[in-house]
Amino acid sequence: MKLTRTTNLEHFPMLRLGGTAVFLLVILAFAGCASSDESTPEWAGVKNEDEPAQLVDFDNTAEFKVRWKKNIGDSGSNLLQPAIVGNAVYAISIEGLLTRMDIKTGKKSWRLKTGITASGGVGGGEGLIVIGSNKGNVLAYNEDGKSLWKSKVSSEVLNVSRVNDGMVVVRSGDGRIAGLNAANGERVWVYERSTPALVVRSHAGVTIQRGILYAGFAGGRLAAIKINDGEVLWETSVSQPSGNTELERISDITGDPVVDDEQVCAIAFQGSLACYDISRGNPIWNRDLSSDKSMMLLRGYLYLSDAKSSVIEMDRSSGNTVWKNDQLFMRGISSPFVMEDFVIVGDRMGYLHALSRVDGHFVARIKLDGGSIKARMLPLDEGLLLQTSDGDVYSLSIK
Repeated sequence: MKLTRTTNLEHFPMLRLGGTAVFLLVILAFAGCASSDESTPEWAGVKNEDEPAQLVDFDNTAEFKVRWKKNIGDSGSNLLQPAIVGNAVYAISIEGLLTRMDIKTGKKSWRLKTGITASGGVGGGEGLIVIGSNKGNVLAYNEDGKSLWKSKVSSEVLNVSRVNDGMVVVRSGDGRIAGLNAANGERVWVYERSTPALVVRSHAGVTIQRGILYAGFAGGRLAAIKINDGEVLWETSVSQPSGNTELERISDITGDPVVDDEQVCAIAFQGSLACYDISRGNPIWNRDLSSDKSMMLLRGYLYLSDAKSSVIEMDRSSGNTVWKNDQLFMRGISSPFVMEDFVIVGDRMGYLHALSRVDGHFVARIKLDGGSIKARMLPLDEGLLLQTSDGDVYSLSIK
């Protein structure tokens, strides 16, 4: 079997076959492993047909500013990201070190050894800090680091949601979603569905709006589920798997859906981007487009990073492309973060890029020194918050 960079699984160092984890070291060699240079070497007989683009020069019309930076420990291969609860930032390392930092200065208030290998989180809200382990343990703390409860789900925790309406939603490696009571960790409901023989290991979460959670699954399925009791309101197919091999037939939704008052949109890797009516799940439009990242929806426009690291703005109502920037080709860029006049993405070499929301041209760039930028960025005080793979937590602004 010949593998090329078109199978771009940089966030997913593991595939699951028949419920057993299968490590694909070949994919690790040419996908999202952070590299000290601008190229990816040939390895194990696999030739890179598409080399990452070299950075282009441009006139800076904006500037990133690092407001503070703290190291909290490596994330490993997991997509760990911080959470903002109250006036503090909480972040965890793969070794289970949970750190509280002041939201304005980054000063560490406390650091706690949780005793787990962290694989999901941090989730938070309503006074709770919630993390998940590779053994399926879900742990909750208060804002002072006091342990409140411990729960157990069916397998490795890959994502922990924000606390919403008294519920914590946890996604596990076997494809299940569990709704836990935020007060005591008791399981209220579990959603599960059959999965294809081969799926990517995804840290995708859920999107919650007005008591309904929207989640994408392996095989290109999208579901709307009531958060309080797990009742499924509707399911639909975003993308149909196709191809001659199991690898070619992977068509999983590996990012969070995006939702507004009228429609929900999701995108599948090696599949399609589609939008649906939120009330019944009726299709509105779809396009052949592939991505393994979450999108962002703002003021009637969709922003996404496709499978070849192009950044795209689309009209939400029609799916028409407004602009596309492909100058970061195969650099393993992150999900886009949109604020004010900027669309911001990170790459696996540790660069943070800002593009104009008007037409997608570059306006600013900064090289961070904390490894690859893979986890989603969060809004923070008219700026942004991010955690790198090497465990550096940054608060940045851009003007």
